Amino acid sequence: MTTVLTPASPLTAADRCDRCGAQAYVRVVLLSGGELLFCAHHGRKFEPELKKIAAEIQDETERLTAAPASASEEER
Repeated sequence: MTTVLTPASPLTAADRCDRCGAQAYVRVVLLSGGELLFCAHHGRKFEPELKKIAAEIQDETERLTAAPASASEEER
């Protein structure tokens, strides 16, 4: 998915996927106004269609594979 690097507020645990209710990691700002939120699964699934209607796509799915700052060296 293409990530647009614009100033946007980071997604939080309170942001939920509009399709299934899981935590959102993808925000799609629509050309027509408004936004959609998706989990990583649905963001990938609908990516081709979303690119056609998106003004920008904020993709934070890399957070799923990042080691937490509190992780020890053995856990990383």
